[in-house]
Amino acid sequence: MHISFMLHNAYGIGGTIRTTFTLAETLAEQHDVEIVSAFRHLDRPTLGAPAGVRMSHLVDLRKNSRSYDGDDPEHSSPATVFPRGDNRHRQYSRLTDARIARYLKTLDADVVVGTRPGLNVHIARQVRRGPVRVGQEHLTLDSHGGLLHREIRHRYGLLDAVTTVSEADAEAYRRRLAIPGLRIEAIPNSVPEPGLPPSDSTARWVVAAGRLTETKRFDLLIRAFAGVVAVRPDWRLRIYGSGDASGNEKSSLRALINELGLYNHVFLMGPANPIEPEWAKGSVAAVTSRLESFGMSIVEAMRSGLVVVSTDCPHGPREIISDGVDGRLVPVGDTGAIAAALLEVIQDDGLRRRMGRAARQNAARFDPALIAGRHEALFAELLAARGGTRPRSALHDGLSRARGTLLGKAYALSSQVAARARKGRVA
Repeated sequence: MHISFMLHNAYGIGGTIRTTFTLAETLAEQHDVEIVSAFRHLDRPTLGAPAGVRMSHLVDLRKNSRSYDGDDPEHSSPATVFPRGDNRHRQYSRLTDARIARYLKTLDADVVVGTRPGLNVHIARQVRRGPVRVGQEHLTLDSHGGLLHREIRHRYGLLDAVTTVSEADAEAYRRRLAIPGLRIEAIPNSVPEPGLPPSDSTARWVVAAGRLTETKRFDLLIRAFAGVVAVRPDWRLRIYGSGDASGNEKSSLRALINELGLYNHVFLMGPANPIEPEWAKGSVAAVTSRLESFGMSIVEAMRSGLVVVSTDCPHGPREIISDGVDGRLVPVGDTGAIAAALLEVIQDDGLRRRMGRAARQNAARFDPALIAGRHEALFAELLAARGGTRPRSALHDGLSRARGTLLGKAYALSSQVAARARKGRVA
């Protein structure tokens, strides 16, 4: 298949970019895959270009580039196709409307995939007849305002499918939108196996990672860690992530650390890319969010062998962590419960090691090969369904998952063969 992914800006940093790159690179082992970025502001992708994937852009915002589009008069006029309810609307314009339309109307692909609501609307409205149209939801339906809800309800009926990253959000889409004929599937994000040895669960470090925003509730984690330090002053906490443009959240967290006298125990480390080596330096991971669309940091930590203490927030953690087996789930906003769960795994070395091993084993189900297999199965079925109605029986869903698993194993095998070949060339 020829598969085209559309991203807002493939040259930045973010979970959507990272997971799209991983999926595209894995699919490129078997298919012709491209990533089209609406914007480009750097010469090279910050996360590194995915192997085997063609990359292009539609609007060039590099001021040192001969093709710089920032001075185009059309770029100063508001977009009319890109929906106003999408929080990136101010970055789009009449120029992006025209460039995206021109690209989609001439696209010669089997499948085109949007990665945010605004781009999904473009795909629904402007793709020529022929390609399968898939819209991805990397956040949640609940995270969008009423204006965008109306646009989604009005436009998504022209898509062939929508994928969400959690079953809970897929059910919200099915129940609240109820768009006839629109297939809605939950396919989680993928996380590669780290290229480093996993944690041995002996380091006395708790690790957390994510943007320093109010939603992540790192303030609760810091307050909870004060309770941990009161019992185990030999343990420390590292928090990785960048703040917003204002820097207010970072300043507030730093002030809280000083207020609680934790300046020798809690450290704001800033962003880390790659993050995998930092997970492996710890023994416990902490997630205290009030909302997660999926929980990439949870899976990343688990793949590095860390036991994760997470709030049981909507939507992803409960679908990733088996409470008491490979991690702990605690009530949202409960500082005491967070501290107690952290101390539970900190105080018991044997429990921490067992849960860390279980976490690493159970998180293998998010391997890119398996997740790519599920996407490929969906794309193939949608292409086949062009000549008839979309089957939606329980048996059909089971066969779809089984086919995705088989395809995932095929990707895994091809990856192993490629790895052995690389080792042979090095030798």
